[in-house]
Amino acid sequence: MKENHFGADVAPGYDERSEHMFNPAVLGPTVDFLAALAGDGRALELAIGTGRVGLPLSQRGTQVHGIEMSEAMVAQLREKPGSDKIAVAIGDMATTRVPETFKLVYLVYNTITNLLAQDEQVECFRNAAAHLEPRGCFVVEVFVPELQRLPPGETARPFHVGGRHLGFDTFDLVNQQLISHHYWVSGDKVDTFHSPHRFVWPSELDLMARLAGMRLRERWSDWMRSSFTADSRSHISVWQKPADDDVTP
Repeated sequence: MKENHFGADVAPGYDERSEHMFNPAVLGPTVDFLAALAGDGRALELAIGTGRVGLPLSQRGTQVHGIEMSEAMVAQLREKPGSDKIAVAIGDMATTRVPETFKLVYLVYNTITNLLAQDEQVECFRNAAAHLEPRGCFVVEVFVPELQRLPPGETARPFHVGGRHLGFDTFDLVNQQLISHHYWVSGDKVDTFHSPHRFVWPSELDLMARLAGMRLRERWSDWMRSSFTADSRSHISVWQKPADDDVTP
């Protein structure tokens, strides 16, 4: 059983600590992008969490299902209006199956890196492909490893320094692992959170998609479809499952 880093001690304050991700300037383009791909079909969110994306996508008229390991995160989702329209299966996003197939499967906010082994990430792609209808799409939002910003010999890099929050990553370059360290300050109180990740390159994800029978359809730097370049710090990648009669290049 994988370790759950989003249990009852984290879930109640998760939305507040991630409030910048609820900003309409962030969430609006995310939902627009996903709704366009889903069209009139169903969508499956892997690691649906507290429903930051799934709920507004559902409210746009898309039938949304979810898979989530943390029952505590799902409990937070269930407290929100409209959550009764979203069916959620409790389980590992790399292996848990639901009976339906979908036009869209998606995985946002770097969550693919919560799978700490390459084999687990490969299984996640296979699980996504198994849930997709022919010509359906799998979407992943994830950071680009910022190793070029890590000075030689250093193993730590801050990613946010603010009045209330300090965040930095420590890297194990040999094993493609990092730990994100978060510290929130409120008066004399300091809350901490540490989460392990396996960072992964776009080309490695493309190979995982090919192993699962999918092909890259498009890649962008953000949800507004900005061009993906060598300076991009994240990417939105879309892989498509072919239909039987599609011509393979």
